[in-house]
Amino acid sequence: MKHINNTVLLLFPLILATGCAEKVKTQEDKTDLIMTENSALTYVLPTPRIKGDISVEEAIQHRRSHRSYLKDAITAEDLSQVLWAAYGITQPLQGYPQTRGGLRTAPSAGAKYPLEIYALVGNVRGIEPGVYRYDSREHKITRVIDKDIKKELSVAALNQEMISDAPACLFYSAVYSRTTERYGDRGRERYVCMDLGHSAENVYLQTEALHLGTCAIGAFDDAAVRAVMQLPEEEEPLYIMPIGRYFDVSEF
Repeated sequence: MKHINNTVLLLFPLILATGCAEKVKTQEDKTDLIMTENSALTYVLPTPRIKGDISVEEAIQHRRSHRSYLKDAITAEDLSQVLWAAYGITQPLQGYPQTRGGLRTAPSAGAKYPLEIYALVGNVRGIEPGVYRYDSREHKITRVIDKDIKKELSVAALNQEMISDAPACLFYSAVYSRTTERYGDRGRERYVCMDLGHSAENVYLQTEALHLGTCAIGAFDDAAVRAVMQLPEEEEPLYIMPIGRYFDVSEF
């Protein structure tokens, strides 16, 4: 198996930053949500934007955890943007299969990318309710459970109602073997957790830029969550992040 040099990995973002941005700009934009239904209901998501309305500094300044959400729907564009920020591919790579498509918005130890991300959809315009697995390579979501299970997940997460109240949630799991095959126990005890933190902070900042809110949830019954999410055996549950509009006291 080919191994990519760690130094090269560290330098990729610097060497390719300009080319990467240009590639995103010039690719054929998918401005509309595209639904397909072959073996499973799939949506090709709108192309994420690489320029926002507020600066990174503003997003950092205003970032907070929000635990109360309005019932308002969010858009498919919102969901697309948040998923891309969490784990989207920013530089496609050929010849490095461990990356499963390329370098991403969040760093990963050894470019192993152990995380799996699901979108739990309850009230997203244009997308049918259900649980969807995110495919960063093609920036699409494929339904794996054909109903809204946020209420059941809320119960499994110690009755934290923000999960069921939010119009959508991100759910993180990890395939630890992707990292431990190279780094052993240190990969499980440290590196996967670091990877999760990198991705989750991206979600915090992206939701802030979209005038949405989120809150990272790690308190839940692992076995109950695994059952509700119908996770494959090799995946371990890590995080739940509700996504939605929130009550803004500054408006009053």
